[in-house]
Amino acid sequence: MLEKIRQQLVTQVSLGIVEITDFKKTLEVEEKFKHTISVLINKYFPDMADDTKDFLTTYLIQRSLGLGNLEILMSDDLIEEIVINSSTEPVWIYHKKHGWVKTNITVETDDKTRHYATMIGRKVGRQISILEPLLDAHMNEGDRVNATLFPISTAGNTITFRKFSRNPFTITHFLRQNTMSYDAAALIWISMQYELSAIIAGGTASGKTSALNVLASFFPPNQRIISIEDTREIRLPKFLHWVPMSTRLPNAEGKGEVSMGDLLVNSLRQRPDRILVGEVRRKKEAETLFEAIHTGHSVYATFHANTAEETVTRLTNPPIEVPKIMLPAISLIIVQFRNRRTGNRRTFQVAEILPDSTARVLMQYDAKKDSLVTVTKSKALMETLKLFTGFSEKDIHKDIAEKKKILEYLVKNKIDTVDGVGMVIAEYYTDKKNMMSYVSKNKILGGLDKV
Repeated sequence: MLEKIRQQLVTQVSLGIVEITDFKKTLEVEEKFKHTISVLINKYFPDMADDTKDFLTTYLIQRSLGLGNLEILMSDDLIEEIVINSSTEPVWIYHKKHGWVKTNITVETDDKTRHYATMIGRKVGRQISILEPLLDAHMNEGDRVNATLFPISTAGNTITFRKFSRNPFTITHFLRQNTMSYDAAALIWISMQYELSAIIAGGTASGKTSALNVLASFFPPNQRIISIEDTREIRLPKFLHWVPMSTRLPNAEGKGEVSMGDLLVNSLRQRPDRILVGEVRRKKEAETLFEAIHTGHSVYATFHANTAEETVTRLTNPPIEVPKIMLPAISLIIVQFRNRRTGNRRTFQVAEILPDSTARVLMQYDAKKDSLVTVTKSKALMETLKLFTGFSEKDIHKDIAEKKKILEYLVKNKIDTVDGVGMVIAEYYTDKKNMMSYVSKNKILGGLDKV
């Protein structure tokens, strides 16, 4: 009976391609469906209780506009990945507490998996077909989707959803969960405040993009920020002057591609103070990135490498091959690490680049102590800070100590939303004296209850 209603629903509510792809019209589309479903359910089940009608309405919307039973998994905040390997086995998930787990949900046919992939692709203006059997896209909520079609994936059609937290990580979460130390956070903050460029390195799922999101809250509120990504993952506080940009794949005729390199070149014409690059993978992107730094822009990017030394090696050798002489333009390398046995993510190294283009580790993660330990004093970074700030070494250490107090204030008062943290840091930049008086009295800043 419900399937009959669903078929009628599809014929009665026609959607244009603009409505499917326009995120702002998604709610209007849902309202159209709800109204039509309500009329049809009242027609077929006039005596049904209201709560049952509501349940059936939600069910039919999920079946028509959503991902069916997968929506249940999408709503669970403890799930990081949802994987359809084929129609012959159940859906797998990666759970924050239990790791990889097999569910009792199945996608009955490969056609249905393909339908889900096509629907997701259509919403973001991308397509998946026999000619283009690979899809990398993102959903409206920011979740990342990868899909493959048979025979490229020989067991059947696949989809991998990587879910991103609805409440993004902030520096408060990083400090509270021991992901990063106060000393490291304060040192990175002063470096970012004075517009020194940094690369965030790490392995797959080590928390590189999360770290970039977290550290971006250290930007002053009166600067223009441009972010460039393949799939939209960066989320910054509302009151920052931020322009997010995403790449576009070519169409079936091989036309219309907008690459990360294209966006990097374009962003230099938008008068940015900061440029965030989702991930540097290719030679052209790396070259443009270093050109941007040498033209006076602060650039922050993520990069696949497991140590600071490996980051330098990968950047300066094929296929990326950045000339060694250009490397000192990067002041900091922050390396993220994930322990696959425990699932814990940690800042593994904080390193500076010396004038001879080698990496010098300042802080190193100690696995026994589960803490980030200072292993050597800064040379290049401290000299660069002195040069651009006019501070003495004593002034720099005083500024770092002040920033540590702000970070302790955030953790102590459980200020852990993106906009809450952003508001405190913005107040620190615009009226430092006032912010420090709130910190010394451990008093909550006015307006924080509204964000």
